[in-house]
Amino acid sequence: MSGKLKIILLEASLETVPASIAAHPAVVKSAARRGKKPTDILLDVSIHYHAMKRLPLKHKRGRPDIVHVSLLEALESPLNKAGMMEIYVHTLNGHAILINPSTRIPRNYNRFTGLMEQLFKEGSIPPGSANPLLRVETMPLERLLEAAGARGLILLREACEPHRVEDVAREALEEGLAVGVGGFPHGDFEEETLRHASRCYSIHREPLATWIVVSRVIAGAERVLGVLS
Repeated sequence: MSGKLKIILLEASLETVPASIAAHPAVVKSAARRGKKPTDILLDVSIHYHAMKRLPLKHKRGRPDIVHVSLLEALESPLNKAGMMEIYVHTLNGHAILINPSTRIPRNYNRFTGLMEQLFKEGSIPPGSANPLLRVETMPLERLLEAAGARGLILLREACEPHRVEDVAREALEEGLAVGVGGFPHGDFEEETLRHASRCYSIHREPLATWIVVSRVIAGAERVLGVLS
């Protein structure tokens, strides 16, 4: 079997501080401590909890650590090192992050935060590069699927039909479908995301952390493709 596993972190909880709360004391204080403008730092619920209370969809925002750990799982995997996978991020605010598989994400969370802040400010890493390691664009999910060369989307969601993870991986690989994993801490997918799902499966009867789902899907693909015995 040929092809690459394509994973998309959907509605990912990754964004800079919105202007509507930039003047809140908690935001101002954390930005000043780092010598940055309030709107240039990442929104983080562990720091900006009180400022976030009136934000729409606040239960799904301010968790950049979810993306951090998930990217570490994916990019350090044997499947990625074998050149057999691609991972993308589509944020809750409609930004798409395209990631070169050779990218080495910082293991330190603070360094990761700084990298993402630079990415949102400059648009690419390295800035101005013709072949960046990371690139961010405002892009609807439909266009990201096209950019990824995916023929459709398998959505992993607890409420859907149970499916073995190896079967999900095999179906994605054989039919050129992307696998969508929720990149937010609580709640369900928005209707717009559900509308783009070609199929919907559940790989476990209980909720799982995003990075656990990512690692299970990758391991399933590694078994299907014979990357690991």
